Amino acid sequence: MGLDITVLIADWTWLSEIPPRDRLSRLRGAWYADETGLWDDDAPVVEGAWARPGGSSSAFFAVYEFRGTLGSFKPHFWAGERWESVRDHADPLVRARLDTLLLGLIWGGLDGEAEHVDQGFFCDDPAVTYGVLLARSPASVRELATTSEEVRPWLDGLRGAFDEHAALPGGWVRDFEEFTELLEDWGRVLSEAARRGWGIVGLSE
Repeated sequence: MGLDITVLIADWTWLSEIPPRDRLSRLRGAWYADETGLWDDDAPVVEGAWARPGGSSSAFFAVYEFRGTLGSFKPHFWAGERWESVRDHADPLVRARLDTLLLGLIWGGLDGEAEHVDQGFFCDDPAVTYGVLLARSPASVRELATTSEEVRPWLDGLRGAFDEHAALPGGWVRDFEEFTELLEDWGRVLSEAARRGWGIVGLSE
């Protein structure tokens, strides 16, 4: 699990006006257009905040900087692993909602087969979509944002079960605070994308 992940929200109108096969190229082209000076290389990375580029496409997407992840996918992966350790000890209401939320974003599920890309968002050609870890349309984003808001007040009730069954002295997502911090960051991404009616894309370089 040496992957990195960059999580972006993107204007759905801007992406959907072109065929699915061309959307990832458009997004990457806007993101990587170094010659136009999109990114201020001297600007510090601010965790828990949005990075908004310059350039002609700057109004159409933004990148979220997750706290404590260093841009790695590992914390997201291990959040799913920690959830597997604790879910059988969670209240059924919390379990159902966190299952839905994490399956929609970062967790492979108990069988490891969960898909995190909405059909039709991009094309089905793996050669074209290489590096796509997550792609959720505005409709999916709204549903996941609602689930995130519903479960948020109940999360503290997981603390005891997490401490007993999932906490570890080292590695990623070691304790309940790190677990809930990651969920809070995903909640921020979902709520902002839902507010704008945008999609969410997670890319690995």
